[in-house]
Amino acid sequence: MLACTLALGACCQAPAETPAVVAHRGYWKCEGGAQNSISSLANAAAIKVWGSEFDVWMTADDTLVVNHDPKLHHIMLKDAKFADVKNLELDNGELISTVDQYLAKGLEFPEMQMVFEIKTYKDLSDTAYEARVVPAVVEAVKKYGLENRTTFIAFSLTLCEQIAKLMPENTVQYLNGDLSPKEVYEHGINGIDYHYSCFKKHPEWVKEAHDLGMSVNCWTVNSASDIKQMIALGVDQITTNEPTLAQKLISGKSCCSKKSCCK
Repeated sequence: MLACTLALGACCQAPAETPAVVAHRGYWKCEGGAQNSISSLANAAAIKVWGSEFDVWMTADDTLVVNHDPKLHHIMLKDAKFADVKNLELDNGELISTVDQYLAKGLEFPEMQMVFEIKTYKDLSDTAYEARVVPAVVEAVKKYGLENRTTFIAFSLTLCEQIAKLMPENTVQYLNGDLSPKEVYEHGINGIDYHYSCFKKHPEWVKEAHDLGMSVNCWTVNSASDIKQMIALGVDQITTNEPTLAQKLISGKSCCSKKSCCK
């Protein structure tokens, strides 16, 4: 997705704090799991990660639904009415969730952060779509009283700007990886969440962001070696498909590279 050169520089520094773990699309690498499912959210809470990330689209009739890809079973979510998608199944047989259902379930896990990714078509800015989705997202989070437990992430710079203006007390992290922390900060956005390869190319960006008071997340970091490099750089959060592995590496416990001994 990004064309960042993998060249870790020599300016790595000891982390100021222990990074927090974000389960990417929930914790779904277990029996009966499926990405962005209600069960993946509950599973993330069960392993006591700091946060659980999920992806949100808006249907043509303004219903917010949880799914990573723009299509589910060949139906383009943003162009379909909710009635046309509400019975679509995820890989584990669960039905696609609405944001209402997802946030309501999130209320059961008060210790876990909800990392709310607002998707845009092909990760490009769509002004008309964003004008509809941003207020709906804000309304949904406020409806469930989750303002203090929600971090927003998006690839669209303008969408991040809009969320930051409407919810200035919240963390908003820009995903695209094409701007320095200073450039993002100048848009009124208080965080970055870049692919880990960007921090290998620009390890100085972690300190630059921290000096500006910004939060630093990285995605999607799955190998032990990459997780260790991000820990060494001092990022604030690590988003991963292997949250139990990340937890063990961060805690300093030994863990082999086989999935079976990292469960």
